[in-house]
Amino acid sequence: MLKSITRRDALVGLCAASGLIGEGAWAQTYPARQIQMILGFPPGPVDIVGRPVAAKMQEALGQTVVFENRPGANGAIATEQVMRASPDGYTILLATSGTHVTAVHLTKNLRYNPVKDFEPIIAAVEPVTCLVVHPSIPAKTVQELIAWIKANPGKASYGTSGTGSVFHLTGELFKQTTGVEMAHVPYKGLDPAMSDLIAGHIPMSFTALSTAAAQVDAGNVRLIAMLEPDRFARRPDVPSITEAIPAFRKPPTWFGFFAPKGTPAPVIDKLNGAIGKILAAPDMQARFQDAGYAMLGGSPQRLQDMMVDGIERFGAIIKTAGIEPE
Repeated sequence: MLKSITRRDALVGLCAASGLIGEGAWAQTYPARQIQMILGFPPGPVDIVGRPVAAKMQEALGQTVVFENRPGANGAIATEQVMRASPDGYTILLATSGTHVTAVHLTKNLRYNPVKDFEPIIAAVEPVTCLVVHPSIPAKTVQELIAWIKANPGKASYGTSGTGSVFHLTGELFKQTTGVEMAHVPYKGLDPAMSDLIAGHIPMSFTALSTAAAQVDAGNVRLIAMLEPDRFARRPDVPSITEAIPAFRKPPTWFGFFAPKGTPAPVIDKLNGAIGKILAAPDMQARFQDAGYAMLGGSPQRLQDMMVDGIERFGAIIKTAGIEPE
């Protein structure tokens, strides 16, 4: 049986390479074997999304989907490996806006082009981000926080998961849109920043709701605002920061699926349809929202547009802040 499948796959590949199989045939024959879903980060927030999607894809497509973590170089190593993979739909990448947006501006000699070297499949989720402060800060709204910062020059600082992180850039956007001065305090991850915020070593932090939620509920930190344009369904009473600062437009910080450039359109469409149905399922929506993610989905073009828009807008933030690539 294995020999038969191998010959069939080889024949399909040969015919495709010679142009004997049209796009319609791709849709009929795909998938005929195991699919690899690769993530360029260690186990954590991103594979919380990837693993359940991979499991559901096996049911939807009738083939094994192997999920693999290949960490290194902030996701760049795995991203390059997928870029060089055969464009046949059997190797797909779970990427982030870090690998496909901010890396363009923050990584010297980036060896892949997110726009030119990949085919977008579908945007999966957007991690919900938020602004939290230590309870000792006399501010319960964004306006009150801005007033406190201006009234206490030299005292305001904000913690993030590191220089060049989405949270650092969000803090810079906050400074650029409000005119306040704050010192950036980078940490090696969101958890250490949260620990120092709870201890009162820093007055505020731009962070993920998934990191802050338990501490907010315990009263250890105060949740001031969500950083996405819309309120989050699981915390409807918490305002979006844009309600107080209309000029604040944080570019989306998404997780999304990509294939190597040249993957046939019918294969992209089939993957988009399968993953889209998985993301839309009520149990998956509840699972991801409970974990602090807003659902995205949509067409491949939507992910492409989000990526291009993010490269432009994050680039402007980075340029204004004077952050140099490393």
